[in-house]
Amino acid sequence: MPRITEPTRAPTLLRVRRNPVKLTALLYLREALRAERFEECDQFIRVAREFGAQEREIEELLEDARRMPR
Repeated sequence: MPRITEPTRAPTLLRVRRNPVKLTALLYLREALRAERFEECDQFIRVAREFGAQEREIEELLEDARRMPR
């Protein structure tokens, strides 16, 4: 009788672990940018970087087209 095995994941798929502190800092950064509380942004960026935020994640928030004046 053939042995039944559980399906395995493809080796190319990686599981991304998300740090809740990093995500919270990025959310707070987004809200501070929207409310134009720029003096708080530096602190949120430092915390997000400390807990693994990549430069592109921070840049996407800083260069959000929805915040640009028309």
